[in-house]
Amino acid sequence: MPNNSFQDLINGDKPVLVDFTATWCGPCKMQAPILKELKDQVQDSVTIIKIDVDKNPQAAQAYQVQGVPTLIVFQKGQILWRKSGVSTAKELKQVLDTKTVAI
Repeated sequence: MPNNSFQDLINGDKPVLVDFTATWCGPCKMQAPILKELKDQVQDSVTIIKIDVDKNPQAAQAYQVQGVPTLIVFQKGQILWRKSGVSTAKELKQVLDTKTVAI
């Protein structure tokens, strides 16, 4: 189903890792290759999306994102985990393995 809305994505069975980011944010630039490495590890078992807080202020406000990068893991509409600041691929993989329900 292409063109899924954000709400459709986060309410689905598949875990979604959302990277709240900004183009001017230095640590966000460090997070990007880490997320690519994570995507290579988890393949299609997790959806990873980026949300630019400057282009989508309502999404950032809805989830009280105060700083970037902020990473939030959603599954079935629930926030399972969140952290502000850069996270390693190992940490994120561990979070996804322990917090999410396999589909």
